[in-house]
Amino acid sequence: MPILINLDVVLAERKMKSKELAEIIGITTANLSILKSGKAKAVRFSTLEAICKALDCQPGDILEFVQD
Repeated sequence: MPILINLDVVLAERKMKSKELAEIIGITTANLSILKSGKAKAVRFSTLEAICKALDCQPGDILEFVQD
């Protein structure tokens, strides 16, 4: 998959647990896990915005394009 999800890296840098982030942004831990694993087919901009606000980061810190 050419889009990598680096959410685990950003969470570790912020010393935040997935469960805590899920509560802050208002999604289930299961849905956050799907996003973190790269199995999500899409992500809403409102969810991405909430993640960036909670983690004080930019979308490019979470999403990375890698050429095949």
